[in-house]
Amino acid sequence: MKGLVYRGPGKKALEEVPHPRIEQPTDAVVKILRTTICGSDLHILKGDVPTVKPGTVLGHEGVGVIEEVGQAVSAFRKGDHVLISCISSCGRCEYCKRGMYSHCSVAGWMLGHTIHGTQAEYVRIPFADTSLHRIPDGMDEEALVMLSDILPTGFECGVLNGKVQPGSTVAIVGAGPVGLAALLTAQFYSPAEIIMIDLDDNRLEVALTFGATQTVNSGRENAVERVMALTGGIGVDTAIEAVGIPATFVLCQDIVAPGGTIANVGVHGTKADLHLERLWAHNITLTTRLVDTVTTPMLLKTVQSKKLDPQKLITHRFALADILEAYETFEKAAQTRALKVIIG
Repeated sequence: MKGLVYRGPGKKALEEVPHPRIEQPTDAVVKILRTTICGSDLHILKGDVPTVKPGTVLGHEGVGVIEEVGQAVSAFRKGDHVLISCISSCGRCEYCKRGMYSHCSVAGWMLGHTIHGTQAEYVRIPFADTSLHRIPDGMDEEALVMLSDILPTGFECGVLNGKVQPGSTVAIVGAGPVGLAALLTAQFYSPAEIIMIDLDDNRLEVALTFGATQTVNSGRENAVERVMALTGGIGVDTAIEAVGIPATFVLCQDIVAPGGTIANVGVHGTKADLHLERLWAHNITLTTRLVDTVTTPMLLKTVQSKKLDPQKLITHRFALADILEAYETFEKAAQTRALKVIIG
């Protein structure tokens, strides 16, 4: 079968790879119908995630059909349509019992990281009973790819960790797919203001259609001064960092109000400064998190009830044979206006 293989920093190729098989009784093998590319995949290709070894099939998102299940799998059977969680969980360890699936003692972020991922024709899913979600009949399976990672990531790491509340002010730094996912799900809590900050006018325009109340192009104006002007010189209650570079992390520190929260979502490949010399007395909360996908069942219900429409995040579609073109389109988002690309 074909799979997109990581060959070291800056190197990738669509290659023939072995067909996955059941290795443990709790495994399932899933035929991929739709998958996508994540910003984390780009970080891997930059060399920011050295735990990914050359030869690994990338990808941790997707929907598919179960091809085979191990003897211990009881919740699924061959032919079931399933949503693949980007996080695998055993469901039994101390961390899983606390809902911290990303820190599962034996699993966590495995797909496209420590084992072969979803950017292939088939994938092996460890701990299938607790790492897959059955797709209700009649749902838009393409749209549900957004629930594998970016929607729970934006919601859990940004909105929940950021303590977004009714009437609060929120700034989201980075209007990429995860930042837009945070924007969509922040509206569950009716904040008074959601300010989107980015360098890309197209993405800022999209943010306005998604519910942002204000936008700031930090390439053309002083973002700190603009946010302070919008908040009466106070700053925002919640600053969500959704880029993963030192400058945007510092920007969040510059715009957060006393008593506010900085919720880091971005994947940081280099060190970033924390200015405690300014913030030590400001009652600031700083949170970090890898998505746990504990909210995926709830988000699935909101999509089913049409309270949330992840389809609007999809801008491009490619066949698996054209995945290298899909990567190029996703990497050059400023030119292509890509948000999420669907492959399948």
